[in-house]
Parts: sequence; structure tokens; C-alpha cells
Amino acid sequence: MKDTSNQLPVKYRKDYRPSDYLIERTELCVRLFDDRAEVESRLLLKPNPEGQPSGVLTLDGVDLELLEIALNDTPLTGGYEQTDEQLIVHNVPDAPFTLQTTVRIFPHQNTLLEGLYASGGKFCTQCEAEGFRRITFYLDRPDVLSVFTTRIEAERDAFPYLLSNGNRIATGHLPEGRHYAVWEDPFPKPSYLFALVAGDFDVLEDEYITMSGRKVRLVIYVDRGKLDQCHHAMASLKRAMAWDERRFGREYDLDIYMIVAVSDFNMGAMENKGLNIFNTKYILASERTATDDDLIAVESVVAHEYFHNWTGNRITCRDWFQLSLKEGLTVFRDQEFTSDLHSRGVKRIEDVKVIRGPQFTEDASPMAHPIRPDEYVEMNNFYTVTVYNKGAEVIRMIHTLLGEDGFRKGMDLYFERHDGQAVTCEDFVRCMEDATQRDLTQFRRWYAQAGTPVVEVVHQEYDTQKKQFRLVLRQSCPPTPKQPEKLPFHIPIRLALFAEDGEKQTFAYQGRMDQECLLELHESEQTFLFEQVEKPPVPSLLRGFTAPVRLYDGSGPEMWTVLAAHDDDPFCRWDAGQRLMSALVWQCYDEASGEQLADRLGEALRHLAFDDKMDPAFRSLAMTWPSFATLSSEREAVAPFRLWQALDAARKMMAHRAMGWTYALSEMAEAKVAQVDEDTARGWRSLANCARYWSGLAGDQNALVAWQQKFDRPDNMTNELSAFRFLVHHVSDVRDSVIETFYQRWRDEALVIDKWFTVQASIPKPESLQLVEALWTHPDMRRTNPNRVRALIGGVINNPAVFHRPDGAGYRWLAERVVEMDAINPQVAARIVQPLAGWRRFEAPARNNMKSALEAIASSIKSRDVGEIVERSLDDSQ
Repeated sequence: MKDTSNQLPVKYRKDYRPSDYLIERTELCVRLFDDRAEVESRLLLKPNPEGQPSGVLTLDGVDLELLEIALNDTPLTGGYEQTDEQLIVHNVPDAPFTLQTTVRIFPHQNTLLEGLYASGGKFCTQCEAEGFRRITFYLDRPDVLSVFTTRIEAERDAFPYLLSNGNRIATGHLPEGRHYAVWEDPFPKPSYLFALVAGDFDVLEDEYITMSGRKVRLVIYVDRGKLDQCHHAMASLKRAMAWDERRFGREYDLDIYMIVAVSDFNMGAMENKGLNIFNTKYILASERTATDDDLIAVESVVAHEYFHNWTGNRITCRDWFQLSLKEGLTVFRDQEFTSDLHSRGVKRIEDVKVIRGPQFTEDASPMAHPIRPDEYVEMNNFYTVTVYNKGAEVIRMIHTLLGEDGFRKGMDLYFERHDGQAVTCEDFVRCMEDATQRDLTQFRRWYAQAGTPVVEVVHQEYDTQKKQFRLVLRQSCPPTPKQPEKLPFHIPIRLALFAEDGEKQTFAYQGRMDQECLLELHESEQTFLFEQVEKPPVPSLLRGFTAPVRLYDGSGPEMWTVLAAHDDDPFCRWDAGQRLMSALVWQCYDEASGEQLADRLGEALRHLAFDDKMDPAFRSLAMTWPSFATLSSEREAVAPFRLWQALDAARKMMAHRAMGWTYALSEMAEAKVAQVDEDTARGWRSLANCARYWSGLAGDQNALVAWQQKFDRPDNMTNELSAFRFLVHHVSDVRDSVIETFYQRWRDEALVIDKWFTVQASIPKPESLQLVEALWTHPDMRRTNPNRVRALIGGVINNPAVFHRPDGAGYRWLAERVVEMDAINPQVAARIVQPLAGWRRFEAPARNNMKSALEAIASSIKSRDVGEIVERSLDDSQ
């Protein structure tokens, strides 16, 4: 590809320097009208002694019509200039001064959903990462913290609720049916945490008494008619507040905590100080409209945004390269919240599936980057599974190395030392070191090096005479863009030893007797010695998935079967079954006989499925096949359509083999649902539907009748959606009727209709592309709504039968959608283009067709969001 790097300006972490000026106070007046908004800002600025103030003030500002400007209350007629992205003011004082500007913006034309925009008759903001510059001229960077006072004016009847950060200090009426509200946030914050909402809502109110006895008012604002769907979110918020006090000693700091749910939103939610703005997907949820998975997701995201109040707001990022400082840490915190409230083992497996699927795939692509990137063109492209989810794994490794008490000491020191500051990942790690006197110098490489480390068992030997077991591990990491060679990581690996009969053994490691130990792999190759091992061992390595690595331990089906039957670590037991499933898929792919392996897998799955000692949700996970993304990352030069065929064949083979017990399992699990608490019932529902899927896939008539009954007489969305999906995907003679019935039932519930689009887009047949093309022009296909676009296109991307069609039609269809969405919402376009970035991993003709699709996009797109991804994907040096 032609080198176009000079067309996209790159920002480098090494070039960071403090702002030349600081903003002590920000006073805003935002006037909202039917066709525009006018924003007056009064900034109290001062030279930064740590910067290089030169008398020239450069503010960020994009798509702003400047109406007035004044310096120290004196209007300026010259001495400034405005470019497409900046306002440059010359000859500013070398002492504190004020700058006043008035700008006009057009929220109703803002399909980017960035800055201030209009949606569904409401005004809303989204300022992370660099959206505030679309509202007014500002030092729009995370290390400039200011106290904000915000006055909002709008028509009283159309916009009865005027909301912003902090505490409301004044309200009043204005002429011509308008009114105002004034909000003051006492905590200095960067501009990306600013929020403003104006609209008409239904309101749910509650209160929470903090651990110090303070009363906090809790308020959730939702669209009219949706009040019955936000009680779960309110309960989740109160659970999160109590958990953060108990686990981390963190208490909420304002008098009011507000959440607003909006339908058009690029992200899942946003942690703006005191006024969280949420995608409706993560607030509106009841058993009638949301699945069990949706309810857990709402609880998790509500908690995540609340936890940001301390890990993101009170302590924020110095620059955007440090994004994982707040996001990785807060993801870890919300994972621990869910683990403490529900099944820790199940939660761990669900998180591992994200790492070994999308994150490992990203690590192997041209978009690979460390959790603390060194460069970017468009910051929006680095809200990734690497920064968030791998970032959380890095925090988890620190927790593993220091233990719960040591980690809590480090967190306490972090809050004490850096409250009210904008800091770096290095500052966080240093707090962990200082609190525990533990040297994490080598561990810091996890922040700087990209890619997925590989850990191999290169030798293992058991001495029957000495009762010793010797284990030799080797680590490496594949080259990634601009990082051809990697230094050894510090990798924690938890280990247990089982006997071949499944007995968990006690052994001595470094002079200590136990049944488990933590290995710390520092070197490229390292030997570990275990003594007093009474029987030949079956190692259980990487227990709890203690590091985000690929493990090649040299084991095979015999050892996997032992661990699948007996391992007491949920992750390792699940992983052993996944290895058996994966091996069968690859045998189908290679057209080898899989009979013996299928026998082992069937035996292991039946044992797991009926093991009453295991959580039913875990049993459901154990019966769920590895994802296509996970499988395709296990080999190089894969033929993707052939891999999908192999996965489909393996599923059907095992479904037929298991016909003797899967329907009975579904009936048993179904009966349990009414006998247990709601949290446990979710697990039994999951197991019942999973077993019924297996039975139905094999053509069991009892299962097919049960699926139809679940659809005809639904008692909750979990069962109804499961039935809808199965019938649409696997029972062609009722497909059209159930599609129409589901639509008519739920046409007024946007989030449920999103599911309607996704289920159809994911029908596992190549010819489904024709249906997808029709759905793209469906009257309900709102292309300005990110949820709806992601629902349909995400269904295609995650449907290898369509996306990886041998004729390349799936790639071409996606390329057309990327170009179309780039003109509407570049952030959405940048998300949906990324599956094409992995084209080098596949065999021809897939790789050639994917590359051609990228080249077609490159010739048409205009945004930096998509441009950066396409350029890096086609870079010949990758």
C-alpha cells in the first residue's frame, strides 16, 4: 500500500508536556433552542509554572461559530485567530486572567453523538475523550482540572429537567416560557467529565445512607413510559455503593447521584461526575424485556460507572495514553463486584472468554497495542478490549502477586496520595510498591509491551524414587507492530497437582507444604521443582487464569479428561473441556476421524452436566462451544469458512451423541428454576436452555415442541429469546411466522427489537446475507442509532457463515456499511471495520477478499477514526 502516514498526524506519549496554562474556574451558560445552542464561557486562567507560558493561549475548538470574545472583560477585535480545530489568543497576561467567549453550535445536526447533541427530543452530551471542544473553546485535555458552574436555559414545557454535574444551587423562570437551572460541582474535574442533559423524563428516586451517615439522593431519569424498567438499575446502584464502602473504603462525595438513560449513545455509559449518562441498553431492564444476561450486564455497568467516581474522577488520567489507569482498574473493580455478589468461578470464565476471543484476536492484528499505547491518531480508537479487559488482567496480576491485603494497602495509598490529581499508570504501580515494599520493575513490561505472551511446558519429569516433579517453562511473545522483540514478562502462574485418578495432591514447593502454589516466571526459561509428590502428577496450570497468556502444556485428551472430571478450579475444569471441544473441531477441520475424541468429550460433558457439586451456570458454560474468534486465533493461515463448517459439524456430531441425556437434563434443570432463589434460578435457566439447544440441534422432537411452547407462552425474556433464536436459526418452516410474531409483540420496545435484528443477522447460513440486505433498509433500521446499527452489523460480523462467505460478499457488504456509517458516525464505523483488520491471519481467497474490502474503504472514507484503522491494517510493514 502507498505510504499515507503523513496524512494522519500521530500523537506520541513521549511528547507529553504539561499545559502552558491552567483553568481555575469555568463558568458556562448554555442556552438551548429548537435549531441551535449558544454557549457562553468565562474561564479564569493562569500560567502554569510547570509549563512554558509564552503569552499565547491555544484552546481546542471544533465546529464552533464564534460570536463574541473578550479578554479580562474587554472585547477583542483582533489579536486572535480561529482555525478548524483551535482558537489562538495572543498577548495574554502573565498573571491570572479571564477569557470570555460566546459560540453557536447546532446539536440537531450532530450525528457524531459527540459534544452536545439532540436525541429523541432531548439534549445530551458526550465529552470523553475529546468532545468538549465541540461545545466551547477550552483546554480539552485530562490534566487540566477546573471547578465548574453551569447555567442551563431552555423552554420550560419541552425541557422541564435541566441537569449538569454537582449540586443544583439555583432555579428560576425566564421570559417567553423559558427557565433556568444552575449547577455547581465543587470537585475540580477535566472537561471530559462535563455533562449536560435537558429533556422531559419519568423519574425514579431513592436514597442511600453512606457509611459515615450522610444521606445521598439517588435519581434515575428515563424516557416517559419506561419507569418500570429502571428499578433493577437503582437496586444495582445501591449494591455498588455498599460494596465499594466495604471492599475499598470508598464513600460517595456529593449530595446527589444522577443517572440519565438516552437511546442514541456511542458508548455503554459515561461516568461524568455526579451525572452519569447511560445508553438505555444498560439501564432499562426487567424480566419482561431483558434476559438474565442483560440484567447482570446492567448491574455490572451501573457499578462500573459508579466505581469511576474514585478510579477515574477523583483521580484521573494525566493524558489519554494512560486510559487503562482508570478503565483497566475500574473493570477489575466491577469484575470483583460481580464475583462477590454472584458466582466467582462463572464470572471468571466469562471474563476469560473475552480475553481469549476478542482480545487475543486484537493482539494478533495490526491494531495490537500495549495497555498503555505509545501513539495514536484518533483517541476514540483506543477504547479497546486491550486497554479495558487486558488492562483489568494486569491489575488482577498485581492483586495475585500482592494478595488481597497487600493490594488493599496499595489502593489506600493510591487514594491518599493522588486524590484530586491527574496521574499515570506509573504512579499507580509505584503506590503498590511503596505500600508493600514489593519490586514490580519487571512487571511494568505489561504496560509497555503489546501482544499475547506464550508460555510453554518444554520439559516435565517425575522421579518416582525421589518423589520429585520438575517442570521447565519457557516464555516468548510474538512480534507486534513496531515491537519486533520482547523482553521477558513477570508472569504469575498458579499451579496444583492432581493424580491420574483425580486426587488432588499435597506437595512441597520452596519449603512449604500445600495443595497449590504460585509460580513467578521471570526468565525466558525457568525450572521449578516440587518435592514430596507421592503420585505421578497431572499439572493444573494457570489456575484462575492468573495471566493473560497462551499456555501450551504438552498435555492431551487423557489429561484433559482427568481435569475436566476432577479439577476443583472452575477455570481449569472448564478449560479442559474447551480443549477437548477445540480438538474435535480441528479434527473435523483437518478431515480426520474424531470418533475416539468425541467419546472422551461426550463422557466428560455428561459428567460435568450432572455434577450436582457444580454451579448450574458453570455447567451451562461447560457445554458451550469455543467461539469462532477463539478458535480462529489458535492457528495461523486458517480458512475461515471451512473452520465454521468444522465447528458446525462438531456441534451436530456431539448433539446427536448426547441425545440420550440432554433433553432429560433440560427437564431436570427446568424443574429446579421454581425451587431456588432468583440468582440461582438464572443458572438453572441457562443450563435448561443450553441442554434444550443440544437436544433440539439433534432433532429431538420433544425439544422442538418445548422450544415452540417457550415461544408461544413466554414467561420471561430469557426463555422467549432463546426459543426465538433456536426456531429462527434451526426450524425453517416456522421461521417467517415467529419473526413476524416476535416483531409484533415487541415493536414498541427498541431494545428488544435490537435483538430481533441480531437474531436474524446471525442465522448460520450463507444465504442469510440476502435477509441482512433487506433488514438494512427496514423502516425500523435507524442508522443514526448506534445500538440498532451494532445490532444488525454485529450479528453479521459474529456470523462466520455470512461474514466469511467464500465469495467475499460478506466482506464487501461490510465495507459498504463502513463507508456509509463513516459519513454519519465515524466512531461506529471505526468499530465495525475492525474485523477486516485481521485479514492476514486467513488463507486465500478470504485474505485477498478482506484486503480488497479494506482497499475499497480506504478510497472512500474521510474520518481519522476509520482512516487510522484502515491505514494500519494495509500497512505493508505489518
